[in-house]
Amino acid sequence: MYYDRLIFEISNPGRKGYSLPKSEFKEYSLSNNLQRNEEPMLPEVSELEVVRHYTNVSVKNFGIEKGFYPLGSCTMKYNPKINQDLSNMPEFSLHPYAPVKAAQGVLEIYYETQRILSELSGLHTFTLNPYAGAHGELIGLMIIKAYHQKQNDLKRTKIIVPDSAHGTNPATASVAGFDVVEVKSNMDGTVNVDDLKEALNDEIAGIMLTNPNTLGIFEKDILEISSLVHEAGGLLYYDGANLNPLLGLARPGDMGFDIMHINLHKTFSTPHGGGGPGSGPVGVVEHLVEFLPKPVVKKVNNQFDIEFNNDTTIGQISHFYGNIGVVLKAYSYLLSIGKENFKHIGGLSVLNANYIKESLKDDYLLPIKGICKHEFVFDGLIDKSSHVTTLDVAKRLLDYDVHPPTIYFPLIFKEALMIEPPETESKATIDNFITIMRKVAEEARTNPELVKGAPYNTVVKRLDEATAARNPIVKFRDIES
Repeated sequence: MYYDRLIFEISNPGRKGYSLPKSEFKEYSLSNNLQRNEEPMLPEVSELEVVRHYTNVSVKNFGIEKGFYPLGSCTMKYNPKINQDLSNMPEFSLHPYAPVKAAQGVLEIYYETQRILSELSGLHTFTLNPYAGAHGELIGLMIIKAYHQKQNDLKRTKIIVPDSAHGTNPATASVAGFDVVEVKSNMDGTVNVDDLKEALNDEIAGIMLTNPNTLGIFEKDILEISSLVHEAGGLLYYDGANLNPLLGLARPGDMGFDIMHINLHKTFSTPHGGGGPGSGPVGVVEHLVEFLPKPVVKKVNNQFDIEFNNDTTIGQISHFYGNIGVVLKAYSYLLSIGKENFKHIGGLSVLNANYIKESLKDDYLLPIKGICKHEFVFDGLIDKSSHVTTLDVAKRLLDYDVHPPTIYFPLIFKEALMIEPPETESKATIDNFITIMRKVAEEARTNPELVKGAPYNTVVKRLDEATAARNPIVKFRDIES
């Protein structure tokens, strides 16, 4: 089709889609060091061609507004438009160097958001400065290091990470200067307590855990784990990526965690994906508050102030106070849901996941039996005789306008297919997804080559993904050559 081409391919010399007003300035010239050596490469198209082209491109991409998005571990959560509208209000467009007296409203929102997150998590105080979840992880590990250094316990240079953990956990620990000690998981992804006991010693600074874990299973031994780590002198870090099913039902602070990050850009309304912006607030128990990064928003005599001076802080880790737009969306979401309704978020996300799991376990191999939390993992199709892989299933789902779940993660299962339905999807949407998954399984049994050749209805067909990742073509000039 004409509008399947790149905008450079529909360009025609001399064609214009704009008209600039006559300049009010007199003739002027730029110095040579500010001038281009050649004209910029810009398409020459009409206004209507521009509108049609980018409208067409926009509907080719898959997003939460187009269809079901059951991406395990990182699902697009509820993103009401009113929250976006709030963050765009001009009243919040303050200059970052605005005096404190002129920023009382924004600082109050920061402060109140911190307090609400503390109540939901069971931790004493939060900072909203980190820009993303992985950034929050790094802050948490820096706090762990600062804590042990203040205790003059310098031999604690190791962090325990389960073998089923998110990949950012060992990476973050390494960036923070720790050695990573891997402990084995049980078949359901929970921590093997016996292996943990063997790993604990006076060199362990702490442990990083996700609860529920990457397989969607709650760590039933979490109180024993926290007790063991604390007795060994370590701290517990909570990776908040899987917080959704616990909201309003359980709190990491009550489980013994000392530090955690929360993904505002995933759990509390801001759209997740596309490179940001994100926000990864970090919360700590009371005796670790002194290490939080500066600046810190505080309330003093019914006024809100910013504290910069603190000898024990880990320092400044972001420009100013983090991403204000993300905080505004999260604050709107938190107030809209209300304290009394957060239990429904956790409950519905767990219900939806278990409903899908039980509905599909006759077609897809379920390695972990029993109740899951917000997500679960299949190990490919039950019938392996057709040699249809998890990748084939994922590609075929695209033909039915369903975004594929996470595939080949976690690495515990060879044909892992991780599904996480948000709490906001209707039963009708979930039933339709179940029907499509069953249909793909039936196709794999009766016509496996059909599934292996998918997708058929997308703009591009199956890609050579290794070559695309290693040698991407991202510029029009590269296509020409």
